[in-house]
Amino acid sequence: MKTTVELPDDLIIAAKKRAAELRRPLRVLIERGLRAELGRRGGGPEGRERSVKVRWVTVDGGLPLGVDVADRAAMHEWLRTQR
Repeated sequence: MKTTVELPDDLIIAAKKRAAELRRPLRVLIERGLRAELGRRGGGPEGRERSVKVRWVTVDGGLPLGVDVADRAAMHEWLRTQR
């Protein structure tokens, strides 16, 4: 899946350098980091966070007419016109 994430310039530069040193795509470095973070249990200060149960709230409805979530550009254009 593709997504867009905004990161500080210094962080992305360091990550690109590290990926080049490892001779791996940046995507692999980011994926490994996310998997390591999501797999962490206990340990240091970050590990003290406890799990929070999320209760999903759903409602009847659907997409408004004219919204095509398969076409990102068209969806963003529709959002801009609704302001």
